[in-house]
Amino acid sequence: MSDKIKILYIDDEKDNLIGFKASFRIQYQVFTAVNTEEATTILEQNPDMRVVFSDQRMPGKTGDVYFEEIKIRFPLPIRILITAYTDVEVVINAINNGNIFRYIRKPWIEVDIISAIEEANKFYIANSMLHIKNKELQDAYAELDKFAYNVSHDLRSPLSGILSAIDAMTQMSDITEIREMLFLIEKSIFKQEEYISGMHDYYRSHQGTLKIDKIDFNQLADELKALFRIYIDTNNIEFKIEVQQHTPFCSDEHLINMILNNLITNAIKYQKKDFVDKKINISIQVDESEVNITVSDTGIGIPESHYDEIFNLFSKVNAHGTGSGIGLYNVKNALHTLGGHMEVHSVMGEGTSFEIKVPNKK
Repeated sequence: MSDKIKILYIDDEKDNLIGFKASFRIQYQVFTAVNTEEATTILEQNPDMRVVFSDQRMPGKTGDVYFEEIKIRFPLPIRILITAYTDVEVVINAINNGNIFRYIRKPWIEVDIISAIEEANKFYIANSMLHIKNKELQDAYAELDKFAYNVSHDLRSPLSGILSAIDAMTQMSDITEIREMLFLIEKSIFKQEEYISGMHDYYRSHQGTLKIDKIDFNQLADELKALFRIYIDTNNIEFKIEVQQHTPFCSDEHLINMILNNLITNAIKYQKKDFVDKKINISIQVDESEVNITVSDTGIGIPESHYDEIFNLFSKVNAHGTGSGIGLYNVKNALHTLGGHMEVHSVMGEGTSFEIKVPNKK
């Protein structure tokens, strides 16, 4: 692939096209078109075209009219009009309307063309960067809108449950019914606490800064067993963590912990309800270069078509469980910050396995 700047010259006189290409084919990658239809085809096939020259007076359509037409469809290529002195008023209008970057008088000379290309290329680079930043900003606003909507919805839902339970309790006198309402209130509070914790992880994973410490995965495994014991016991899940660590491992312990917390939480949530032999197995193997972590379960599974979707913010590809749609998004961002990566393997109705690799930053 050529690294030369791509330029296009449109002119209905073939001799002019031949002369132009002969003059500049060494410095630049030159495309020529004898009419605007051919030029449009070339632009469609070359989205990285940087500069477009056009003769002003052509049969059927003038250069300034064509530039005005392609301004929206092909905004990035810099447009330069080649015109005679008598067309200067047309040129001024084209410049004022933003249709062209500059113009060159006929007959052109090489130094003027080269100067125009170099100036146009600088403008193209600046304009392209601005275009990319505008796209990123639009995407960020779209994500922010979605974020704000989902946050307000997911925060309101457990609160509504609590208020409804309290309202019902004011009409009750039976202690058993009141206890059932208290259980629902407790469940709603836990859900909201989990959601707020997810928001904190979301914020932490977007900071982009790392706090590197030595991590003892045997100690981390013991902490995870203690943290999830009540959930494991109440759901009758066989829970195993195997650690092989014979070398120091350094990374951001908070992010590693957050990754494991989210994956284990999902493995608990998405177990098959009536399945007797529920299992969650975690393997942690540390070597000099990285840690390999596998979290597998006997849950409901994930359709292969949804592997990419599950890592989107607030994505809920399955109605089963009470997930907020933040967990795996946080895992993805944490891994990106750590320089790690993850693979998903799942069989519907049998279970899911997440395989993670994180580099050792010792």
